[in-house]
Amino acid sequence: MTGADAAGDDAPWLVVGLGNPGPKYAGNRHNLGAMVVDRLAGEGGGTFSRHRARADVLAGRLGMAAGRPGPRVVLAKPQTWMNESGGPVSGLVRFFHVPLDRLLVVHDELDLPFGAVRLKRSGGEGGHNGLKSVSRSLGSRDYCRLRLGIGRPPGRMDPADFVLRDVPAADRAEQSIMIEEAADAVSEVLRSGFERAQSVVNTAGPQ
Repeated sequence: MTGADAAGDDAPWLVVGLGNPGPKYAGNRHNLGAMVVDRLAGEGGGTFSRHRARADVLAGRLGMAAGRPGPRVVLAKPQTWMNESGGPVSGLVRFFHVPLDRLLVVHDELDLPFGAVRLKRSGGEGGHNGLKSVSRSLGSRDYCRLRLGIGRPPGRMDPADFVLRDVPAADRAEQSIMIEEAADAVSEVLRSGFERAQSVVNTAGPQ
């Protein structure tokens, strides 16, 4: 990403990576969304700053495209607990004047196989407390999501315990591939639009 301020006539995309704050949770399955946003920031050498909406934010552009600056984007990681993510997201939507069709929330998904990356617009939250909070604060479910498959917990493990554990060491290479593919999917959305990106992303990888 290259630096840019929040002003301008072209509405930015707001890409929010959900997770829990602090190093204790950084590697948890529930923090995959935040990991993807970190990956995107790292690719451009950007640095997050704390925003008054209780989120770490990096505003800029997605590099160059055809010799011109890429699309405007605000990367964000709420610095609240997962089930309180909606306050920071709605605050950033208002601050940056982002229409809901340009809000992309990146999150872990129990109902997809491990490693799957899927785009979805609107619909239910599938029991995800972060999404529930976002929908409640926005007063709408009509926003875009990037779902990162973590699969179902083994045996009788409580899903709440499962999402708050790190991926086993044996699966971390595959997790890294998923994060890379998710970052590519975000870039595709920003450059090509949601519908076109969805047709590409949702036909690739684990089904």
